Amino acid sequence: MSSSSVVYLLLTLISLTLPSTCLPSESSSTATENTHVATNGLPFPWSKLRLPNYIIPVHYHLLIHPNLTTLRFNGSVKIEIDVKNNTNWVVLHSKNLEITAATVLDESEANLFDKALPVLDYPPHEQIAIFSPTILTSGEKYFLYLEFSASLNDGFFGFYKSSYKTTEGQTRVLASTHFEPTSARMAFPCFDEPNFKANYSVRIRRGPSHIALSNMPIEHTVELDNGLFEDRFEASVQMSTYLVAFIVCDFKSVSKRTVSIYAVPHKWHQTHYALEAAVKLLEFYETYFNIYYPLPKLDLIAIPDFQSGAMENWGLTTYRETSLLYDPDVSSTSDKLWVTMVIGHELAHQWFGNLVTMEWWNDIWLNEGFARYMEFVSVEATYPQLKVEDYLLDTCFAAIGRDSLNSSRAISCSVENPTQIKEMFDTVSYDKGACILHMLRHFLTDDVFQSGIVRYLRKFKYRNAKNEDLWDSLVNKHAMRDNEKLNLKKMMCTWTLQKGIPLVTVKRQGTKLYIEQERFLKTVQPSDPLWHSCGIYAVSFKDRANLIHNAFQLVTAGRLTLDQALDLITYLKSETHNVPLLQGLGYLESFYKMIEKRNIADITQNLKTYILQYFRDVIDKQTWSNEGTVSDRRLRSELLSLACDLGYTPCLEKAKHFYQTWVTSNGTISLPSDVTETIYMVGAQDENGWQYLLEKYGVSMSEAEKCKFLAALASSKDSSKLLRLLELGMEGSVIRTQDLSTLIYTVARNPAGHFLAWNFVKKNWNKLVEKFQLGSFSMRNIIIGTTAQFSSKEELANIKDFFDSVKDQSSQLRVTQVAVENVEKNILWLERNLETLRMWLQQRLN
Repeated sequence: MSSSSVVYLLLTLISLTLPSTCLPSESSSTATENTHVATNGLPFPWSKLRLPNYIIPVHYHLLIHPNLTTLRFNGSVKIEIDVKNNTNWVVLHSKNLEITAATVLDESEANLFDKALPVLDYPPHEQIAIFSPTILTSGEKYFLYLEFSASLNDGFFGFYKSSYKTTEGQTRVLASTHFEPTSARMAFPCFDEPNFKANYSVRIRRGPSHIALSNMPIEHTVELDNGLFEDRFEASVQMSTYLVAFIVCDFKSVSKRTVSIYAVPHKWHQTHYALEAAVKLLEFYETYFNIYYPLPKLDLIAIPDFQSGAMENWGLTTYRETSLLYDPDVSSTSDKLWVTMVIGHELAHQWFGNLVTMEWWNDIWLNEGFARYMEFVSVEATYPQLKVEDYLLDTCFAAIGRDSLNSSRAISCSVENPTQIKEMFDTVSYDKGACILHMLRHFLTDDVFQSGIVRYLRKFKYRNAKNEDLWDSLVNKHAMRDNEKLNLKKMMCTWTLQKGIPLVTVKRQGTKLYIEQERFLKTVQPSDPLWHSCGIYAVSFKDRANLIHNAFQLVTAGRLTLDQALDLITYLKSETHNVPLLQGLGYLESFYKMIEKRNIADITQNLKTYILQYFRDVIDKQTWSNEGTVSDRRLRSELLSLACDLGYTPCLEKAKHFYQTWVTSNGTISLPSDVTETIYMVGAQDENGWQYLLEKYGVSMSEAEKCKFLAALASSKDSSKLLRLLELGMEGSVIRTQDLSTLIYTVARNPAGHFLAWNFVKKNWNKLVEKFQLGSFSMRNIIIGTTAQFSSKEELANIKDFFDSVKDQSSQLRVTQVAVENVEKNILWLERNLETLRMWLQQRLN
């Protein structure tokens, strides 16, 4: 090395001190000076978004009766309350519920009043207030009694309707719940904040052809006079409202020990792998946390209509069908890994999130970051053959990508309203949260980390906790550094209370090293790029993948030239591990996709030629089978998909042969599951093939298979077919609405659907918001998915103009800032690197 050199590092465990833009406040409540007026014109007695803390719910006695014919439900709730201060008002949450009766009962459950009490409704805060003519006295025991009714929700939140078709084509309806984060109030009036933990005694009325499920086992069932049955469930442990769940359906189940898996009857055979995995993972967690699973049973149920991947309701976890059902005939190895990881995630929550819950949503990462990390820890321990550790790098790289934008946020971040709360369920909470826990575990050692987690869970069980409670529990008298107690809280707050990833610059001048630290940003104007070769070192496959990732991230930030990063990955011809190989290939593919959409013909053609020439040997080695390790199968799936997409003739011919053989058999032969999607994509490029796949999509009984059909259909180069798919997704019968956000994202990745998808979103914005709710994962997926590969100033102006036109909604969202900054980043990347890429490819191909 010369006397002056510079090395750039994206650090993984150095505390960064930068100004914070998103610190948690002491209270997320803000009073407004204006008088709040209820729907009947009277002043509403409470002005804050957060509920008052002078009335505490102790025990809910809840009766629910859904009518699956009229698609309505009614019910009653008797809430035992603890009054802390004398008051005439009880304020709690309710959204879209018709309150038909309200009163207060005394300790002996006798009515305090002859008449029903007035109920004030304030929809902007989703709150109601019940006025008591006499003062409710501090220290006395009371019951608040309410009767209510509503329609089953058309979306995916609250108490909502779902349906499925039997093998005979009959439509069956069910009713299910999804409450996290703020939708319990759509199913029954409640104190819908995570720190209002209470017990729940649930009763559900149903017809004889249905079953009812809730968090706890059924204590007994009573037959009513009108032919209905009332299932009465055991009283629950103390828990937050968002974890309450109840379902009325006609599903079948398989069981082992205390675990049961439920699914629609004709998919019962797809439940067996989930049962095996759930039992094994539950045993792992009981050992790891050193605390027995706290409830008498654990149900996992696949809901036909489900917006997210899964939900950790205590004792009754709900899943999208693709996240729970596994069909060995059509599901791929990545499908199996996904099911295992999602089950691992939801079961981790039974302790981390359910047993101990964050005090407020600003610390949702305590739930989600930990559960995301435990996916890797639990699956690596129980299913080592799935090689889940290969995917942890991708998780951390995703976190770095998000956190290197100005529009990022701190892990722990002040939030107040439901839209802000929903947006917290993002890459920062899940992926960055998981990655800082991974760093911390290796910093403290496995044993110290695990024992600290056990201390935390035992100390705060059935209670709520904050960020600092975790740090305090992870440090004990044995965790010492240089004879001083480690100030873990101070160190970790630099990671959780401010946004960003540190970039450390190491300079050598003579015999001295100078180290500087700054926040790593992709969209700042670059300083002079400096880079010296790394030399030859023995580095692990993870280090090699990290080097590739960091090099291209530094290119984006203008701290490294593109030709230097491209030179770095020329070694991949001799790479022996699939993770760094896929990392390097992924960057080349992403450049190709962006430049193809810009119609830059010479670079598009040369980059395609380079990829196919350079990786031809490894492409040609791939067999069209399900042989090999999980890692090998992943490589095969991704390489052959790319090769066919780039028009590699041997790949296309092989895929067409498989497709024709499959069609000739009328879809009865089994294709190799790892390459099925690629085969379908090639088959979908002509009229007959596309129509055949759409028919097969409509009759398939496997959601994993349907996902592959849909991806293939969305790869068509015919824009009219793509528009038809989007319209079918919006209509919701052939293509379920739950799959619409993924469909829009997939169409947007297709050069033929690039602008089509964005224009569809603009045209249908209000309908999409109504279906998925502002701030939801689906809306974020739609916004990011349709704009992520725009790369011109005209496209940037188009996006900004649209967000301005829906300012009332877009101004509430952080994701719109992310979308704009992504496009600005792409524009900068092309300005800096397009000519370099053109010259580099010409030199390599010559």
